[in-house]
Amino acid sequence: MSLKRTSIHGLKSYLWEIAQAIMGMDTVKRFDRIVAILIQLQTKRIVKAQELADRFEVSLRTIYRDIRTLEASGVPIVSEAGVGYSIMEGYRLPPVMFTREEAGSFVAAEKLMQRFTDKSLGAYYESAMFKLKSVLRGSEKDWVEALESQVSIVPGQVLFNAEVPNALEILFESIAERKQVFLRYESLREETPSERRIEPVGLFHENGFWYILGYCHLRADYRHFRTDRIHRIARTSLDFLLEHGTIDEHREKREEVSKTKVKILVEKSVAKYIRGQSKYYGLISEEVKGKEVEMTFMTTDWKNGFARWYLMFGDYAKIIEPDVLKDRVMEILMKSQEMLSNQNFE
Repeated sequence: MSLKRTSIHGLKSYLWEIAQAIMGMDTVKRFDRIVAILIQLQTKRIVKAQELADRFEVSLRTIYRDIRTLEASGVPIVSEAGVGYSIMEGYRLPPVMFTREEAGSFVAAEKLMQRFTDKSLGAYYESAMFKLKSVLRGSEKDWVEALESQVSIVPGQVLFNAEVPNALEILFESIAERKQVFLRYESLREETPSERRIEPVGLFHENGFWYILGYCHLRADYRHFRTDRIHRIARTSLDFLLEHGTIDEHREKREEVSKTKVKILVEKSVAKYIRGQSKYYGLISEEVKGKEVEMTFMTTDWKNGFARWYLMFGDYAKIIEPDVLKDRVMEILMKSQEMLSNQNFE
């Protein structure tokens, strides 16, 4: 069999080759899984068996059997013990056809990319979408076109500095190539932006903002940097000096930091409006008590993060515990009152 599949007339005929190899299965489910495995093998250089097992929620033994089925159908799969599976270089599937529902999902993805990433990545995704649309059937193209003008996504706040339109693009490249970056960054506690040299570990979106988790050489520790506070960014040729692990590992460590138990009593009419945000502050339980809701949190930052968030609805709530949180809220209020008293109103 030739390693190049460009001569096969359509995906259906090719999938039928596989179907013949696995004839006698008692369900179509396995056939769908095997085809999905074949497509996934085309998306990465190496795919681990455990990765496939997790995705399809089956055992490793089942994945091994499915891989053998693909091999029996003529797919040249290379297996490396302890590494994973790959498809021999030069082997390619014919163009994949998308369902109407899959095509519709591209609309949501495109809108999200345009609104929740920087200008540079948004433009790249738009270009990729044109290529995807070019392989859609006529009916799917009509479906996508009908949706595009009827779906709108508006971010709740500014996510990027307009003067730095390619921040995410630079960060993506630096993370993938393990290169350090220079930032001119304005932190909440500094009056003027400072120069930072960081090793970007990863990016995450939380509480409506994009954050960089990176090792800061100025602070000699890991820090979070919000993308809308970046005034300038530049990629360097300097390699990472440290091994950082994955961003999930770092975020899990942060969750393991000692936490403080907080209990507040919120008017029921207001509780429903803060419920969406409360999970970011460590909400673990709620209990309705008459016209109020008792909310219990385990928070890592009661002093600043939680105290300032509480002030957003503090006139509709009471702090049950701890007392130090009451003192901290009072301290912030007194400082605010002092600041207002010292202002000169004309």
